[in-house]
Order: sequence, then structure tokens, then C-alpha cells
Amino acid sequence: MENVHLALEEDDLYSGYNDYNPTFDSEELENDVGFQQAVRTNHGRRPPMTAKFPGTAMGARPLASSFGSRMPMSSSMGRPMTGAVQDGAARPMTAVRAAGYTSSLTRGSTFDPLGQSRGPAPPLEAKSEETAEEKIKILEMKVNDLIEESCMAHSIGALQLALEKAKEAGRKERALVRQREQSGSGEHINLDLTYSVLLNLANQYANNEMYPEALNSYQVIVKNKMFSNAGRLKVNMANIYFKQKNYPKAIKFYRMALDQISNTHKELRIKIMQNIGVVFVRMGQYSDAITSFEHIMSESANIKTGFNLILCYYAIGDRERMKKAFLKLISVRLGIDDEDKYIPSNDDTSSDMVIEAIKNDKLHQMERDLCVDMVKSSQYVELANDLEINKAITYLRQKDFKQAVETLKTFEKKDSRVKSAAATNLSFLYFLEKDFDQADRYADLAMNADRYNPAALINKGNTVFIKQDYEKAAEFYKEALRNDSSCTEALYNLGLTYKKLNRLEEALDCFLKLHAILRNCAQVMYQLAHLHELLEDPQQAIEWLMQVISVTPTDPQVLAKLGELHDAEGDKSQAFQYYYESFRYFPSNIDVIEWLGAYYIETQFCEKAIQYFERATLIQPTQVKWQLMVASCYRRSGNYQKALETYKDIHRKFPVNIECLRFLVRLCTDMGLKEVQEYATKLKKVEKMKEIREQVSSARGRKEGREGSAGSADSSHSGSSTKGERLSAKMRSLPASSEPYEASSPKELDASYVDPLGPQTDRPKTGAKKRIEDDDFADEELGDDLLPE
Repeated sequence: MENVHLALEEDDLYSGYNDYNPTFDSEELENDVGFQQAVRTNHGRRPPMTAKFPGTAMGARPLASSFGSRMPMSSSMGRPMTGAVQDGAARPMTAVRAAGYTSSLTRGSTFDPLGQSRGPAPPLEAKSEETAEEKIKILEMKVNDLIEESCMAHSIGALQLALEKAKEAGRKERALVRQREQSGSGEHINLDLTYSVLLNLANQYANNEMYPEALNSYQVIVKNKMFSNAGRLKVNMANIYFKQKNYPKAIKFYRMALDQISNTHKELRIKIMQNIGVVFVRMGQYSDAITSFEHIMSESANIKTGFNLILCYYAIGDRERMKKAFLKLISVRLGIDDEDKYIPSNDDTSSDMVIEAIKNDKLHQMERDLCVDMVKSSQYVELANDLEINKAITYLRQKDFKQAVETLKTFEKKDSRVKSAAATNLSFLYFLEKDFDQADRYADLAMNADRYNPAALINKGNTVFIKQDYEKAAEFYKEALRNDSSCTEALYNLGLTYKKLNRLEEALDCFLKLHAILRNCAQVMYQLAHLHELLEDPQQAIEWLMQVISVTPTDPQVLAKLGELHDAEGDKSQAFQYYYESFRYFPSNIDVIEWLGAYYIETQFCEKAIQYFERATLIQPTQVKWQLMVASCYRRSGNYQKALETYKDIHRKFPVNIECLRFLVRLCTDMGLKEVQEYATKLKKVEKMKEIREQVSSARGRKEGREGSAGSADSSHSGSSTKGERLSAKMRSLPASSEPYEASSPKELDASYVDPLGPQTDRPKTGAKKRIEDDDFADEELGDDLLPE
């Protein structure tokens, strides 16, 4: 141990340091010039100093370097560590490692903080730049993405965005071509990508109705010989010319496209020929169009072409060829079974509407008529009678009663079954035309031919019902129900008959049974509501009417009936709601208008009542009562000047109306106008004339309670109101023949007004004298002493 130790001391340049390990002495590091030079960084900054560690024994614990990394230290000799490592390095070990080097040393490695024992550290590997080919691939991907984005934008209806994306794709694609040329790979241009960009751009121009730009883009593709099958795009160009109504050029391009498509693409050729035919139709060249359509029907018949061919034959007036074309049309295979033609699918809720639209359209009617003629000339001649019946019903649905009657009358000499069906329809037709004698005659004929025909029994019952022989009518309806218990017409008519006979419970039973069959029939539910009203069960009547409203929410009559029932029950707010809804849907119902006007007067909102009475005046301009109500509303609301003008206007139209003259006298008196003498004189004359007429009528033994003017009512009939002029319950329903609520009662002549918002606060009394109301004014004749001086 000692020899080895001595050898090391002899070879060590720094002998004498073994007694003291400088590694753990950090007190004098700041004054050590060599150390400071060794640890100075490239930027002239010193690294941070570590904490001062006390000296420890060899291998006691790992030591922390100045940069925080740990270096495990160990000794196999069991002596204190010297400033040099054991592999012969000639430099003392410091507590700080040089910048740029790791502090972790493995066994046998040389610690060289100054980097003198080896060359400089290798530089970091530079990131390689993208190659030109990679850039080209990225750009191609961007172009493809833009095309997809353009198509997606078009699919959601964003046409302008689709066009912008298509233009951007075009710009990127041209940049891609330039980049390929610059990189020397111009011969590897992606023609498919170029074609896609140009085609999408042309399509988006066309979608945005920028037809010149679209045609230019299509032309670029068509003229480029490098694009295979580009000639097909002439179809797109022809479509644009068609939209521009440039029909000759459209035909030219369709034919050019047709020349470049081989016969193997049969479907495409057929579609182009269809377009050519349609263009000829637009040009009025029906013969050329017929040539195209006939060729298509011979090669590949379809519904659209067959229909167009029929129209062309119709245009040139060729009936026979129309029939032949129609036969070809109905022989086109639809790809479905005959029984499935009119059966809606469970998952298609709109199919019922489609079936309803096509089951009796004109094409279907032509099909039926033609089928009748074809069956007559075939071996199934026995079916011709039924088809003729259907033909007559078709005329009936077209409201061609004359043709229907002529067709049905041809069956009077046929066998009993067909005769009964024809006579039933004839009876129904004459009943609709209110020729009840003929209807009864054919009903008897139908019953004699087939006594078990429920329709014939119903028609017979209807003719008896019109004659008001309700008991006999009920018997016919019952017999029809015995023959066919599901005959809803017989059950409904039987209910109406019991209603006429005042057998309300039996009528109610009939309509309840009918409601179980027809759950959403508004007529049945309304009859049930009316029966409950007649049975004095208004709540049940309201319930049934509410069901009617759920089916027909805009029926003004039902709404008005609901208002009437709620009014009778004392629920004014609900009554007002339904009356108002009825008025909104049908603003010409006088009863509804009258109720609404009276409601506003009763609630002391006379200003709102004016608009309803003015509408009543427009509907019945000869009824003076509505104009008097308008004037009274002005008077009640305190607008005396407007009331005076209205009364004057009424007087010009109805110069002998006593009520109008009385109010004119009263208003002129209260307002201190000079016209009071004129109106008072006229009033006395009119009252005298009325008295004379009453005396003459009494002498003749008749009582006439009418006014001197046409349409006016007797002034003696009045609905007296209180001093505040509140509307009485009787005036809530003013009959057309009664006098308006401003009648000639003595108390009605005062012009007092009650504020709808309540009485005003009391004011201090002034020296002015209070006007004395003359409530007995209307009972006495006006004398000169009562008129203002």
C-alpha cells in the first residue's frame, strides 16, 4: 500500500495535496484565476456557484457537481481521494465541469473539463429540408382537399363558397404545374387532377348561373386532346344553351355529344335523345320531337318519354296515334306488382298524399275511358257494364252532370243489378239538382230492381224526408241499416230524422254509434254537441264542441257557438275569446259583430265598440240601428261633436227617423246650437205623421210598430238603461227587428257619461250651477217655451 502510494506521489505533478483534498474546498474558488478562466462561458458569464460541501470520507455518498448532476465516487484503496483520477490524468479535479460537457463519469473514463485531451464537440445534425417531390405531393393533396370542400359546399347549398373553393383549387393546381416544370418533372403532370379541377370549376360556374364562364371552362377541357372522353361534356354545354333558350345551339351540341358516344353506352344515348326531343318541343317542331321520342320508345320505353310522345301527338291533333302511344305508355313496366301500385308503405307517410293526388288525375281518367273501350272489344265484354258505371261516376266527379245522366240512362233496359246501380246514381243526381220528383222515381226504380240495395233505400228515404214524412223516412233508413249495418249515411240520416221527431235520446244513440265508426268526423261531433244543448246539458255540449275545434280549429260557426254557450253559462271572458276568434276568421257575421259591440258597451269601452258597429253598417247599410249605435257610442264616450256629426249624417239618410231627431234636438240644446229649432220642428212633424199612421192602422185592425223610415224599428220598443247607461242583459242579443239600445225612453235622452276607468275624484265646488237633467224630456212635446232663447 505504501509503495504504491509513493509511486503515485513521484509521478504526481501536484504532490503534497494528498493530505488535503481540494475538491471539497470551495472557499478560495472565487480567487482561483485558473479556475475562473476554465469555467467562463462563451458569453462571458459565470455559471452559478454550488453550495459549499464539507469534506467527507471516500465513498461516503455521491457528490453534486456545480450543475446539479451527480457523480458517484468510490475508492478501492481506502485512502483519501487526491486531486487526480486514477487513470493517469495530469489535471487536478475541480468542483465545476466545463460548459458543454457531461458531469457523469463512468469508471475508467478521463475527466477533462477544459477539453484539452480531445477535440471539439461535434456540431448538432441539421434538419434536412423538404425535397421538391415532397412539396409537390403536399400541394396535390391541398388541391384535392379544395375540390372536396367545393363539392361539399355545393351539396349544402353554399353555391358561392363552392365557387370560391373551385377557383382556389384552380390557382393551386396552376402553381403545382409551375413547380413541376421548375423541378424538371414537367412530363409527370397529373392529368386526372387537372381534369378534376377544370370540370369542378365549370360545374360551379354553371351552378351559380355564370354561363359564359362555365362555357369557357368546358371549352378548355373539350379542346384539350390529352383528356380522353372529354367530348361527353358537350352535353353539359348543351344544357347551358338550353337554359339560355339558345335551342339551335343546344341541339347542335347534343348531337355532337351523341356522335362521340358509342352504342355500348345505350342509357346515356337515350337520355341525350330525350333532351333533343324536349328541345324540339320547345321550338314547336313536334314532328322532329316525335321522331326522337318514337325511337326511344322502340329502343328503351320509359314513362317520361311515353308521356311526352302523347303530348306531341295531342299538339298535332293525331287522336289515333295518341291512343297507340297511350297503350305503349301503360304497358311500360314499373318494376312493381300491380296490387302494390296503390298500397302505401309503412315508413312513407307522404305516400297517402301522392296516392290521393294521382288516383283520379286526368291521366288516370283517360286510362279508365280507354280501358272501357278496350274491354268492350275484348272477350271480357261482361265487364263493360261496370266500367260504364265507373265512367258515369267519373263524369259526376268532374261535375259534368249531363254526360253522367246520359251514360246512366243507357242502363234502364239492362239486367237488374246494373239497372239498380244506374238508377241509384240517377236518383242521387236529381236529388242534388233538387228535382225531387225525378229523384223519387229513380229511387223506386232502383228499389224495384234490387230491394237489398242500401243506397237505393237511402235515396228513397231522402225524398220522403224532404216531404217532412219523418216517420216513413226513418223506416227506409232502418231497412238500409238492416241490409248493411256499416252504412254510415243511413245511420247519420236516421239521427237527423229522430232529431226532427224530437226523439233526442234515440238521435243521440245514433250519433254516438256513428262517432265510434268515424272518430274524427266534425259533422258527427257537432250533432252530438247540439243534441246535448237541446237536452239542456251545456257542459257536455261545450266538451263536444271543443273536440270539433281540435279537428277544424278555424270554423267560425263552431267558435261562435262556443261563445254563445259560455255566455249562457255566465263566463263572459271565455265567451269574448271565442266570439273574437270567430270574428277574426269570418268578420261578416252580424250576430258576432253585434255581440262584440254590446260586450264593449257593457264593459264601458264604447270607443272599441265603434269599429264593430261601423263594420255592421258596411254589411247592412239600410239598417239604421247600426248607425244609431255608432252615434250613441260617440255620445257615451263624451265625443259630442262627433256624435252630432254622425246624427246629422243619419238624418240626411233617414230624414223621418224619430230617434235620430230626438237626439239631435237634445244635443243641439245641450251644446247651445241654433239648429235646435229646425230639428224640433221636424221632430214634431214626424211624430204627428206617426200618430196619424197609428190611428189609420188601428182603424184597419192592424198594429204596425215600425218607424217612418225603411228598415227602422218602433221607437216605443227600448232597452232602458240606467243613469250610467249600462247595457242590460236583454240588450246583449239585439234582434235585427228591434230598436237599438238608445231608445226613446225618457231617461235615454240624457248625455251623462260614466268613465270606464271608474269615477273621478271629487273636485272643490265652484260657483257654477249644476245642470239639471231633464229625464222626462222625451215624454212631452217640445214647446217654444222649452227651447233656448
